[in-house]
Amino acid sequence: MSLMKELVKGKVKTVYAVDDIERVMIMYHDKVTAGNGEKEDTPHDKGRISCEISTLLFKEFEKQGIKTHYIDTIGYTMLCRKVQIIPIEFVVRNIAAGSIVRQTTIKEGRRFDYPLVEYYLKDDSKNDPLLTEDRVDIMGYGEDIGPINMMCLKINSVLIDIFSRIGLDLVDFKVEFGYSSDGKILLADELSPDGMRLWKMNTRESMDKDLFRNDNGDIVDAYSQILTDLNRLVLSTNND
Repeated sequence: MSLMKELVKGKVKTVYAVDDIERVMIMYHDKVTAGNGEKEDTPHDKGRISCEISTLLFKEFEKQGIKTHYIDTIGYTMLCRKVQIIPIEFVVRNIAAGSIVRQTTIKEGRRFDYPLVEYYLKDDSKNDPLLTEDRVDIMGYGEDIGPINMMCLKINSVLIDIFSRIGLDLVDFKVEFGYSSDGKILLADELSPDGMRLWKMNTRESMDKDLFRNDNGDIVDAYSQILTDLNRLVLSTNND
């Protein structure tokens, strides 16, 4: 299948049109950024590892009845259903870390009694501001917030189970959704440690992009370990 024109060039991925208007190819790059792109690096093999982690998780969500844009993976690239991305990033928090700590009086490491679902405008030029439900409603997405919230909570439950089985606490994560050509809401974008916080269980030792943000370790080593553990988990589950 030949790649055609570039549709969207993001910080660490590029979306291409293919020979079918209903599908796209998403290429993962050996690149990592932080601070809205102000800090970046090009660690070798990072794109492949992030793509493989995303592949494993998308496949698991499909098994759990969560509809996604995922179709197949070819090397560094994913074949996906073309969607109209909702310009909102949905952040689910189980443990306090990151911006919720910087912007409030909530202490890092606090475990919430129930997951928090937050909404952020997907717009780098505006620094992805936090949205209220009223603002989301006025933007025209109010009717879909309830169903998406339920999807976020189900995704959270599945991810907590998966990562706990490889010795990691799921602190928080970001997901995006889009509309398919027939109007269905699909989980889209990617599912890698680039968009998650993962701590070694019962510690605050990062296994995610915070290693890069804070100059505190090698993300390729961390991501590789996660991929190895996930593959082992999938293999053991298939053999049960």
